[in-house]
Amino acid sequence: MARIVVGLSGGVDSSVAAHLLVQEGHEVIGLFMRNWHDETVILHDECPWVEDSNDAMLVADKLGIPFQVVDLSTEYRERIVDYMFAEYQAGRTPNPDILCNREIKFDVFLKTALNLGADYVATGHYCQKDVVEIDGKTIYRLLSGKDESKDQSYFLSQLNQEQLSKALFPIGHLLKSEVRQIAADLELVTADKKDSQGLCFVGKVSLPTFLQQKLKPQKGKIIEIPHESEVAVAVGEMASSELKELTSSYHFSPEMGKVIGEHNGAHYFTVGQRKGLSVGGTAKPLFVLASDTRQNILYVGQGEDHYGLYKRGLFIKEADIHWVREDMEMKIGESRSYMMRIRYRQKLNQAILYREPSGLYVIFEGLQKAVTPGQFATWYHNGEVIGSGVIDH
Repeated sequence: MARIVVGLSGGVDSSVAAHLLVQEGHEVIGLFMRNWHDETVILHDECPWVEDSNDAMLVADKLGIPFQVVDLSTEYRERIVDYMFAEYQAGRTPNPDILCNREIKFDVFLKTALNLGADYVATGHYCQKDVVEIDGKTIYRLLSGKDESKDQSYFLSQLNQEQLSKALFPIGHLLKSEVRQIAADLELVTADKKDSQGLCFVGKVSLPTFLQQKLKPQKGKIIEIPHESEVAVAVGEMASSELKELTSSYHFSPEMGKVIGEHNGAHYFTVGQRKGLSVGGTAKPLFVLASDTRQNILYVGQGEDHYGLYKRGLFIKEADIHWVREDMEMKIGESRSYMMRIRYRQKLNQAILYREPSGLYVIFEGLQKAVTPGQFATWYHNGEVIGSGVIDH
């Protein structure tokens, strides 16, 4: 049996993950990560890390396993928070949860666990892992979770082979309802606890609340861009010029539309956002088409069918391409068909990937809504995560 450190978050998923490992006879240690101390950025009564830590401790006590709190706040600020603010100020939308898994849970936290003599780190993610041997080499595969509505493989798409070799996902083969039932049968304090909807380090504090504490409000114009129609283009063999055209972003300017209101800071908004604009009187709901953080202008359009919300493709810079399956990395000049996801819980979409010297062009079978710079695009084959990358445009 192995010594396994479980990242106990104070939620039901990690609680049941720990229980299943204890049941299998492993030596299990529960660790709770405290990643934030800055009370000037978050309101203490809105960030119940103490409550989560206490719940994790109660679960550990119930399961009869050792428990301790580890402080990773310095590393979190340097690797996640500073990067996140810089991205928002630049008008991009980072994904702190994916970064948290790559930089904190399966790097800093993993090293902490290994220093405790652990063989593996386990989390309550809804994904699965298996091991295959190809040409005499051991390959770790990251697979979707059984519960399609809860599958979190997207959040782990930046992990590498070394990290996966030490990772365990004990609840990946279960449905959420089954996990809750196990917790209820054990009378765990987390059995009926709601899933956290906040940032991975500030509990229930919402992203806008967090951003507004750090990025100061600055009034600017909201400009509405009139609706036009775009013509779809068939995907096949493509020259670089065609790839660039299909993945290029729309360039809006103030002359293209009319001022319809004011916002409190373009950096608070993301492509495709509908809520928070506070502008009424339009025939259809308004959606954010683009945010210009340099001029502090927000470009919006009416209706979900507005051409400015849709693109046929996206581009990932060479430096931002990551292969979970290093043995399947595409060569320069190669194209390959994969199923793609550009946000959590999005339905998988067919696309063709083109590897060029400058990076990876992704051309979808159909138009994609709200392709957002800074977010991650992840490609799959038969339910396995092959790779991912940061969307440049």
